[in-house]
Amino acid sequence: MKIARFKKDDQVNYGVVEENKIHQVSGSVFGEFKKTDKVFDMNSVKLLSPVEPSKIIAVGLNYKDHARELNLPIPQEPIIFLKPPTSVIADNESIVYPPRVGQIDYEAELGIVIKKKAKNIPEKKIKDYILGYTCVNDVTARDLQTKDGQWCRSKSFDTFCPIGPFIVNGGIEANNLDIKLYLNGVLKQSSNTGNFIFRVEQLVSFASYVMTLLPGDIISAGTPSGVGPMTIGDEVVVWIEKIGSLTNYVVESD
Repeated sequence: MKIARFKKDDQVNYGVVEENKIHQVSGSVFGEFKKTDKVFDMNSVKLLSPVEPSKIIAVGLNYKDHARELNLPIPQEPIIFLKPPTSVIADNESIVYPPRVGQIDYEAELGIVIKKKAKNIPEKKIKDYILGYTCVNDVTARDLQTKDGQWCRSKSFDTFCPIGPFIVNGGIEANNLDIKLYLNGVLKQSSNTGNFIFRVEQLVSFASYVMTLLPGDIISAGTPSGVGPMTIGDEVVVWIEKIGSLTNYVVESD
């Protein structure tokens, strides 16, 4: 099932995507919901970010190939950090290149969408707490990351967390999905979530023992090898098998 959050006639709703139609739903996608008789063509609505998270918990160094690329040791436990909800943008929206930043990089990532409040949840119960999966681009001001020695500022600019276009659930083995990133049509990242150091269940459980997870929160599961810079005018596409493509464009700051 593909779940979308969309705007139509200034009204924001959730819907189920089937072919090129979106069926508005009643109820909550985080609980019980059903399709209504309101059906729209996809090109007649504006897709929004599929969730409005209270927080985005991102994971550093979670692919074996990325660790090898950086010549870094495999971490013993997940390395997590936060991105603010103000960094979130939707599919086909613009990544703004901030002033006084020397380099911004793309990072293709699998986004795990939390379904219900979770605290101190063991790995064996994690599937009950996952609504589905989406695409994330963990945009990073690489020069500031190096300068600061920590990741908060470099990861937190407005527009630095594209998410979407949909939440996909059902029949997905999240620990075995191809993931790719294209910059202006050129393949830059290509891996599989089978290269995770920490599997989806481990990541969600670990995070839940640190902080309370709320419905709509995102855990962004780390990026594979091949990260690199973007510049103004670039088109960047994150593609994940069975989930879809997230497309954004880099623009100059006003």
